[in-house]
Order: sequence, then C-alpha cells, then structure tokens
Amino acid sequence: MNKGRGIFFIITGAVFWGIGGTVAKKLFQQYGIDMGWFVTIRLLIAGLLLLIVHILKKGATEIFEIWKDKKLSFQLLIFGLVGMLGVQYTYMASIESGNAAVATLLQYLAPVMIILYLLARKQSIPTRKDMYTVSLALLGCFFLLTNGSLSQLSVPSDAVVWGILSGIALAFYTLYAVRFLEKYDSVVIVGWAMLIGGVALSFVHPPWQMNIKGLPLEACLYLIFVIVFGTMLAFWFYIESLNSLSPKESSLLGSLEPLAAVLTTVFWLKEPLGWFQWIGTFCILAMILVLAFNRDTSSNR
Repeated sequence: MNKGRGIFFIITGAVFWGIGGTVAKKLFQQYGIDMGWFVTIRLLIAGLLLLIVHILKKGATEIFEIWKDKKLSFQLLIFGLVGMLGVQYTYMASIESGNAAVATLLQYLAPVMIILYLLARKQSIPTRKDMYTVSLALLGCFFLLTNGSLSQLSVPSDAVVWGILSGIALAFYTLYAVRFLEKYDSVVIVGWAMLIGGVALSFVHPPWQMNIKGLPLEACLYLIFVIVFGTMLAFWFYIESLNSLSPKESSLLGSLEPLAAVLTTVFWLKEPLGWFQWIGTFCILAMILVLAFNRDTSSNR
C-alpha cells in the first residue's frame, strides 16, 4: 500500500512538472505574460509554500538553523542565485523562445553534462553505460534540433541556447546541492533557494508591476496551476515518493516529465514534432531510462 502511494506521488509530480512548462508557454504566447515577472512570482510563492509545508509537518526549528552556519549560508546564497534562479530562468526562457517539449528535453541533458564534467576532472573513468548515455544524448539532440536536416535548425536558435544553458545550470544545481542534503531537509534547501532567487530577480522584474487584475480568469487559473501544481506540489510529491520508493524507482517514473511535456505540447498547444524529432525524443527518453536503471542517488529538483 505504501508503494502504491509512492507511485501515485511520483507519477503525479512528474506529470505536473511536464504540464507546467506547457501551461507556462500558453501564458507567454496567448496572454502576453512577461517571462521575467513569471519566474519571479513562481519562485517567491512556491518557495514560501514549501517552507510553510515544512513548518506544518516538522516545525520551524530547521528552517532557520542553516543561517547560523556562515559558510553554509553563503553557499546557500550561491545555490539560490546560480543554481535555482539559473535553472528556472533559462528553462522558462527556452520555453518562451521555443516550446516546452524541446526545453524540457534539452534540460534533461544535465546528467550527460555531469558525466562529462566528472570525466574531465578525472573523478571517474568512462564506462560502457557512459558511452551509451552520451551517444543517445548526442543522437537525440541532433534529430530533435534539426529534424534530420543538415542545413538548418528546426527550432529557434535562442531556444536551443537557453535550453543548453538550462541543462548546464541543472548540472551545477545537482552537483552543488550535495553539500546541503547531508545535513538539511531538501524541502528546506529548495524552499530557501527559491525565495533567494525570487527576491534577487525582484530587483529586475518587480512582482508588483504586473496588472493581474487585467488578466482573464482562465489566465489566472493557469498561473495558479504552474505555481502550485507545476512547481510546489510537483517537488513535494517527488520528495514524498522517496518515503516508499527507491531512488531508482522514483527516477524511472520521473521520466514521465519530458513525456508529459512533449504530449501536451503536441496535442494541446498543437505544435507538432517532425518524424526525426520524434526519433530524437525517444533517444533522449531512452537515455533517461538508461540512467534511471543505474541510478543510486535521487535528484532534488
């Protein structure tokens, strides 16, 4: 029964993540929502909600404990500004320039970037799994971005650049987060990181400058969905699934996120992928499955 509960949480969370990106694209495209303002609001509200959830479940002690350690508190600031804000801003910029399907699949290249980084630092030696992973990633990217054409990209170049930067930011986020998770709850770390990123971005995109009253009800509901379901609940459900599933099982079922992004982009937003782009999509999904079957630690995104 506990395992069934965990499966429900991880599938629901992964689907929320994937659909959230597609809904964000609709907000940018149809309702003219400013991307920078959207990221600011998303980080501020989702971060605050996560910290409130932790307080309700475990009390407020751990929430402020990390700020008593000067070294870790400085590192948390770096994590919030470079890791969390970097991931969220570049991912949404890629969605705004292109679509949620391509942005999500490019972001999922982060594990390959981590592999290459560790190999370059000589912290690991190449394995057969690494070769399969990198090969699938490169082949998938080629077909996804070119649709089989050697002369031009099938998606805007801005979306490609932002998507690759999103993968790099997620790789940094994943590697840098390890130092916190040995001592503090991931909900606390991510909640604070979101607040830090949101506060910093507020100086560039003040949240009060958007006229929400002028938005139709449908747009407001979409906005609530992305912030509450596509961000806060998606992360919380992922963490909850780890109480009854192994990290490997959660990682495997978490691969539904890019699939949800692809399907909603194609069938809801009516932005079709070419045949070669579908092949590229399946290559990247296969890469995720290869990693999931061999994964020993969980993601904390």
